[in-house]
Amino acid sequence: MESLKALAAQFGIADLFGRGFLSVLLTFLTAWVFTWRFIPPVREFAIKVGWADMPNARRLNKEPLANAGGLAIFAGFLVSVVVAWALRPIVIEQVNIQVLAILLGAAVLVLVGFIDDQYELSPAFRLLVQALAAVLLIVNGLRIDFNAIPFLPVLPHAVNAPLSVLLTILWIVGLTNAMNLLDGVDGVVGGVAFVACMVLLVTAAQFTDRAAAVVLLAGLAGAALGYLRHNFNPSRIIMGDAGSNLFGYTLAAVSLLGTLKVSAGASLLVPLLVMALPILDTTQVVIGRMARGIRNPLGHPDKTHIHHRVLARTSSARRTAVILWLVALVCGVIGMLAQGVPLPAIVGTVVAVLLCLWFVAHRRVRALGREAAARAPGQSG
Repeated sequence: MESLKALAAQFGIADLFGRGFLSVLLTFLTAWVFTWRFIPPVREFAIKVGWADMPNARRLNKEPLANAGGLAIFAGFLVSVVVAWALRPIVIEQVNIQVLAILLGAAVLVLVGFIDDQYELSPAFRLLVQALAAVLLIVNGLRIDFNAIPFLPVLPHAVNAPLSVLLTILWIVGLTNAMNLLDGVDGVVGGVAFVACMVLLVTAAQFTDRAAAVVLLAGLAGAALGYLRHNFNPSRIIMGDAGSNLFGYTLAAVSLLGTLKVSAGASLLVPLLVMALPILDTTQVVIGRMARGIRNPLGHPDKTHIHHRVLARTSSARRTAVILWLVALVCGVIGMLAQGVPLPAIVGTVVAVLLCLWFVAHRRVRALGREAAARAPGQSG
């Protein structure tokens, strides 16, 4: 028993059978099951009312594909957070207003993303809303302190304050759009977001002042996994901008939640490495488009993304998703090593992530096999 407790401590679990750990586990399972079960009725309703992406030259779908998955993901995430809040397993009163600010900002971006999915809002308007959502976090105490970033000079307050605000806005808006631009092949963003959530969750669990971040990440990870069950190729529903905005914004915001002031800059190292895939993808796409003379790189979609390049080589959406999941996981391991997370916790995280991803992908493939058998002549339903 003592060895089991010692192993749990490597994961940042103070009491393996305590209310805190069990409530985090319940938060994860609530989000997973709720999102998984909620998506089918959402998909059916979305198709009925026309919330769907129509086939075109850029999209892989051959028939209308429901694009309201982001609403189901947000619902699952929100329900799990309510469950966690009701249990109150940990003292998070000090950051309650910050948690509410994250949820409010996420809700606004989910709404704007959903409207954009249906009516195509202008890039300038989307950027404005994202910047305002970032400001919402700043005024509630969630910000990057430039003077807390290691190896950089300490600046006077008159310079540090506006620079910190600018860095925070760039961080939030940048990651929000990075996740959005990565969403082009079935299963990629859902899997990458799940990997990022799990890595950041285990990393945050190593610090006593980041308990609220652990709860939010558990809920977001569960919602991502529940969605992925329906999105592994061929997908039955996509998350749209509503879902990618939710993942990008929430992951960026949670990385600032509950951190000590002296570590607020250094704490960005892990999410920066974990999110290296979408960040590098966005960087190379924007630079490439600007080099071609495109003035508005966010408003001119093309097929120069990493997932498009991998898809061209593999000719398989499934293999493309799995490859990018593994790349994200490798980035996550590097981030955990840089943060000094114990090796048993890193190994356990990798095993847990791989098992969860295999489980949902395997269940999706099995379901497709049963559907094909049911449609075959001479087969019973």
